[in-house]
Amino acid sequence: MNLSSIKALTFDVFGTVVDWRSTIIREGRALGKQKALEVDWEEFAHAWRAGYEPFMHRVRTGELPWLNIDALHWMILDELLVRFRIAGLSEAEKDHLNRVWRRLDPWPDARAGLARLRRRFLVAPLSNGNIALLTNMAKRADLRWDCILSSELAHCYKPDPEVYLTAARLLGLRPQQVMMVAAHNTDLLAAQAVGFRTAFVYRTEEYGPNQTTDLTPDPSVDVIARDFEDLADQIA
Repeated sequence: MNLSSIKALTFDVFGTVVDWRSTIIREGRALGKQKALEVDWEEFAHAWRAGYEPFMHRVRTGELPWLNIDALHWMILDELLVRFRIAGLSEAEKDHLNRVWRRLDPWPDARAGLARLRRRFLVAPLSNGNIALLTNMAKRADLRWDCILSSELAHCYKPDPEVYLTAARLLGLRPQQVMMVAAHNTDLLAAQAVGFRTAFVYRTEEYGPNQTTDLTPDPSVDVIARDFEDLADQIA
């Protein structure tokens, strides 16, 4: 593949760069021990993530006004506290739990792989996470982006085409000069539809050992990589 025209790599974050599941389970268990809560934190983590798409859909359809992901995560959390019978948390404790999404641990290959890719390309997240969330995450996890791009800048959510087109425009690039990197086929196909090049990275345990989604890349993607180090081997 001719990569000479590609100037920037944009990355999905939740699941592709960071391991949301393990972090939420770990912090949930610590909270459960502290507050004497009997909760299946694996189920809780999956339920929190599963609430993400329905709430974004409510924004897309106009049922809810534009709200960033911090706000949507809080709304989902309010429902989960009732569903999982979690009581006795102060507002400060709820806020700290909600901000776990800013404290997610990167996959083991993420930092080194990004550093190598950054030598050749501009690298930036292109996430439905809001700018404050992504900035705090990057600082804590030492993810050295060249800039922060978010769906918040377009006031709509991936896979809306405007998110990808806004990112390219803000980088001063044509869509064909940007490669979207993700572990999720829906994200890559949406980016591809507006002209982005695409790279699929395997994250076969994003949802744990029984994952059933995104185990194989769509045949149309440009590059397939085991992880970020392998992606760097191929294109950097």
